[in-house]
Amino acid sequence: MPKAAAIYARISSDPEGDRLGVTRQVEDCRTMAERRGWPVADTYVDDDVSAYSGKHRPEYQRLLADMRAGTVDAVVVWHLDRLHRHPRELEEFFEVCDGAGVRSMASVTGDTDLATHDGRFLARILGAVARKESDDKSRRITRKHEEMARSGRLVRNSTRPFGYRDDFRTIEPAEAAAIREAVARLRAGDSLRGIATDWNERGIRTVRGGPWKVQVLRRMLASARISGQREYKGEIVATGHWEPIITPEDTARVRAVLAGATRTTTRTVRRYLLSGGLLRCGVCESVLVARPRQDGTRRYLCAKGPGLPGCGRVAIVAEPLERFIEAAVLYRLDTPELAAALDGATPPDDDGERANLAADRAQLEELASAYGEKLVTFPEYLAARKPIEARIEAAKRRLARLTRTEAITPYVGKAGALREAWADLPLTRQRAIVASILDRVVVAPAARGRNRFDPDRLEPVWRV
Repeated sequence: MPKAAAIYARISSDPEGDRLGVTRQVEDCRTMAERRGWPVADTYVDDDVSAYSGKHRPEYQRLLADMRAGTVDAVVVWHLDRLHRHPRELEEFFEVCDGAGVRSMASVTGDTDLATHDGRFLARILGAVARKESDDKSRRITRKHEEMARSGRLVRNSTRPFGYRDDFRTIEPAEAAAIREAVARLRAGDSLRGIATDWNERGIRTVRGGPWKVQVLRRMLASARISGQREYKGEIVATGHWEPIITPEDTARVRAVLAGATRTTTRTVRRYLLSGGLLRCGVCESVLVARPRQDGTRRYLCAKGPGLPGCGRVAIVAEPLERFIEAAVLYRLDTPELAAALDGATPPDDDGERANLAADRAQLEELASAYGEKLVTFPEYLAARKPIEARIEAAKRRLARLTRTEAITPYVGKAGALREAWADLPLTRQRAIVASILDRVVVAPAARGRNRFDPDRLEPVWRV
């Protein structure tokens, strides 16, 4: 008779966290062990972890370790599928049993004698049946979720989404206002980090009551849900049956901003206005990088060295250069040429780019389907996919550039208002305004014997 039995219980889904499923399993297993006279040495419970998913099951691994250590000589489970559903896990379990001398395993639904070939054969059959049931269930669930998505219905989780009340449909006014504000700020050039920091300082919390983190904020603002759309596997497939907080066009523009944004977080670079490739060397055309001198003076230079493409012949002090560029940008905002360039230009281009992007994505899906149906060979698939993906990436970059003009739209013809607000704007907003107007500045080498700032070294190339 076993001297130390182990009870193992598992439930694959416990969204409410109430543990009722595993509690019932443990009670039934304990009753069976008592009826057989097996003393229970320990109980092992994996909550909300599927044996089918392949996820790490810490308690199951602890059970195997105790079996190897000889502290357990029998196992009690509610059903064999609670223990494993992968054939390889079952074989691993047999190996542990052989090495540890474990011969007894009992379940509420029937015993298995691990010491006999027939017992192991039965365990393998039951495991195969359990795996088949899991496969079928997974397909049904996947199909159900797709049908719900394409019909615009919600999948309700245990936690409501930010911006909505507990019914998942009705807008929460204060949170919705915060979302609209964040979308406007992001489109105007503010950073996700700046918005998250501001929200945390103002006491705006996530639905769980915690502070906002950049990645959480990114997912929320890019979500199709807040614009009343249903998404499935990364594709917007239907209009949802709930109130939208922002428009679908807002979601498309936010995604374009996030896709094209390169947000630098290092402390040194954050202090520099003209980062992100705006400055070019007048000798070799390499991008100037921000790198302070030994005395701490901020400067930009054409870096030369191992792994660096520059020539090392151009450097310029940052502060007077940035003041010059700021003044040039503010002047440019007041020119009729800029207003004419922006007047009515962005929406048609924007719509055309989005239509082309959608067409290329649809073509990529058709190509994948053709390969899946063996209508094309793998080399043909790769050859056809490459130019489509190149067009998609190029379209994303163009959309990101089109979105940049939103940073300056409120200030066209109102440079005085921007001049007054400039010093108080976040650095990310200042950068967005500069980058929306200025494509690059070519910096020529300094003349010999001239150590002062010389604007004649600069050749601005305007974007608009």
